[in-house]
Amino acid sequence: MSDYKNDQKLKPLVGVVSDVQIIGPHIFHTSGDKYLRALSQAADVIPVVIPCLQDDQDIKQWIRRLDGVFLTGAYSMVDPKHYGEQKIDKPYDYDERRDELSFQTIRSLIEADLPLLGVCRGLQDINVALGGSLYQAVQEVPGNNDHREDKNQPLDIQYGDVHNVNVTQDGLLHRITGRTQIKVNSLHSQGINKVGEGLTVEARADDNLVEAISVDQMTFGLAVQWHPEWKVAENPIQRTIFEAFGDACRAR
Repeated sequence: MSDYKNDQKLKPLVGVVSDVQIIGPHIFHTSGDKYLRALSQAADVIPVVIPCLQDDQDIKQWIRRLDGVFLTGAYSMVDPKHYGEQKIDKPYDYDERRDELSFQTIRSLIEADLPLLGVCRGLQDINVALGGSLYQAVQEVPGNNDHREDKNQPLDIQYGDVHNVNVTQDGLLHRITGRTQIKVNSLHSQGINKVGEGLTVEARADDNLVEAISVDQMTFGLAVQWHPEWKVAENPIQRTIFEAFGDACRAR
């Protein structure tokens, strides 16, 4: 193990929390190609998918072998029972095994101070894991804008930049990007309501919805509500987020 850690030619190994999906008659542990490629190409790390096998495996066995963890977006929502609410009447998908894997991983990462990056659902996972809550339908809350994408449009339009976020001065995201305002895409119907304990708000949309958070106890713990992984090679501002995460993993 020491030889592996001392070999400076080896790229950092980053765990990617998986989703559980049924494809045909079988259960699969999956991760989106766009996330894995952004980690490989922009963060310059080796991504490895962490299966949702927490009933068989202690997540700390993974944490000991990794240099960082990435929490992806997902089509599923965090089950609202984890923040004391009932499911609303919406055709949402839920993934209880992803919930549990994410929560266990986040808590173990904070304890180990291992670099963490989350996007979209990943931000929501972190917030709920640390005692926060979510709006189950952002667009139905008075004063909030509609942050959903038009799913009838081509992907390039769905993932196009549509609104600005105002970045907290001197925060982690500000230090990474050098920007006080960033234009981002928006593809979510849920978002942060109550901010979890030990989290700092790193950016807000014009309607005041939380768009980025950092974890106070961690050397590098950041999550954003948008999708910086989309065509990251063509977006230098979003690329800096992955580069900073990769640098944090290399520093381990």
